[in-house]
Amino acid sequence: MGRWRPPAEKSTALITREGHARLKSELDTLWRINRPDVVKALAAAAAEGDRSENAEYTYRKKQLGEIDRRVRYLSKRLEVLRVIETTPTDPGAVFFSARVIVEHLGNGDMLRYRIVGPDETDAKLGYISVDSPLARAMLKKRVDDEFEATLPSGVVRYAIIEVSYDNTGA
Repeated sequence: MGRWRPPAEKSTALITREGHARLKSELDTLWRINRPDVVKALAAAAAEGDRSENAEYTYRKKQLGEIDRRVRYLSKRLEVLRVIETTPTDPGAVFFSARVIVEHLGNGDMLRYRIVGPDETDAKLGYISVDSPLARAMLKKRVDDEFEATLPSGVVRYAIIEVSYDNTGA
């Protein structure tokens, strides 16, 4: 069985300033701290002799491959990402980097989201990708607009309650 993987689906190459800084920091940490530590541990494990039965060597080799794969991805991705720092000309509508409060019309729950690039999503913070079905459904909508989003659980109706663009951080 080969190591070929199908190409990943193309994602939007937009990112917020905060997300870009986090990715650069991750790349720097992987390259300057994590990778040298793993290389040292790998060299020590290799010096122990028989590599075919050396669990430490096998683990470190795999760990180094994972770090190198992530470094390669981040290096290429950071080159193509476009940092968006400006507020849209129409701040009353939902666009990239908007902070949005929506009401779930089925149960009345109020949900808070921020629309960000696919490389900086974080469910705990309510950061959703601009490529997600929910974000795509709410783009260009305004306060009091209702919309439907086709989610894995089915079609759900929402209403936009608030839209803001305070680009002061997370």
